[in-house]
Amino acid sequence: MNKIDQLFELKKSGILSVYFTAGYPALEDTLSVLRELQTGGIDMVEVGIPFSDPMADGVVIQAAATQALRNGMSLKLLFEQLKDVRKEIHIPIILMGYLNPIMQFGFENFCRSCRERGIDGVIIPDLPYADYIADYKAVAESYNVKVIMLITPETSEERIRLIDRNTSGFIYMVSSAATTGAQSSFDEQKQAYFRRINGMNLTNPRLVGFGISNKATYDAAAANASGVIVGSKFVQLLASEATPQKAVEGLLRELSK
Repeated sequence: MNKIDQLFELKKSGILSVYFTAGYPALEDTLSVLRELQTGGIDMVEVGIPFSDPMADGVVIQAAATQALRNGMSLKLLFEQLKDVRKEIHIPIILMGYLNPIMQFGFENFCRSCRERGIDGVIIPDLPYADYIADYKAVAESYNVKVIMLITPETSEERIRLIDRNTSGFIYMVSSAATTGAQSSFDEQKQAYFRRINGMNLTNPRLVGFGISNKATYDAAAANASGVIVGSKFVQLLASEATPQKAVEGLLRELSK
């Protein structure tokens, strides 16, 4: 069974997924960050594939992607770094990246490489739903790679239900139609959106991302979903703390106070 499915079967709420950019702060940091996230009790990890034009990302992740590319990170190198990852990392791993580098690598080659390394899923923010259904779904499913789709407060109920019927794993609920970045709180409008989607009784579980940075945002998001995704806050901590271990410890402190 895919590790994403296993996680959501075992844990119905309070799931914490953490994003970081591969090759950041240093080129060889990818595996050490994965190790520390697993040791720290993180439930699932999203490994970012750096790209020169990350349109859904805010300044923190943009800067991390730029540095990772300068460090020499590429999708080919990332797969080399992850070659033996399943010998020590047992939590679900998702790759998150934009369509351009994945298409340059070749989508079927990408899915095959994911399966060979035990990667459970992929998030491609700029992959349109219609294109996914027409050109990518069958290939991804043949390699047991889950393509996780995003929804926003502007996504229609019809589209949400189509995504729910035609994907598996979980649905990524973007907290607002903006770029990534830490926020100190979620206003009533965002919380009403969380409640509205929760009330749709979808088949897939949902994780809320974009803006989770402290206990207030964590609690507001987790109250109406299976859990949350933290990205920018952790990337900031990787830059400011001396080691990945300290960054994970700092994140867990921030989410509990």
